Amino acid sequence: MRQDWEPEELIEVWTLLEDDMKRLRNKSGANRLGFVMLLKFFDMEARFPETDGEVPAAAVAYVAQQVKVPAHEWAGYDWQGRAATRHRTEIRDAFGFRANTEEDQENPRPQRTPPSP
Repeated sequence: MRQDWEPEELIEVWTLLEDDMKRLRNKSGANRLGFVMLLKFFDMEARFPETDGEVPAAAVAYVAQQVKVPAHEWAGYDWQGRAATRHRTEIRDAFGFRANTEEDQENPRPQRTPPSP
């Protein structure tokens, strides 16, 4: 994901919507900010970031203001913890995705063959 964002772009892409805010209902601190950053990133990229540095600092600062959590809390988000695992599951569910399984890796979707003329 690109790292430079103009203010107008931040507003357009990273502004939290009513449904986003509802999903934050029982989250606080680093978990609140971590969840919403994963949510917005997934909304744009259809995947989760691999590291906190992959998310633009300007976006973290902008979103942190919206959820009233200091931006530095993003560095304290536990990417491997139970909360992060639940967050990823909740986000996948919200977008109608599911986690890949070993079977998915072993049996990729067959390629569609074009109809015969």
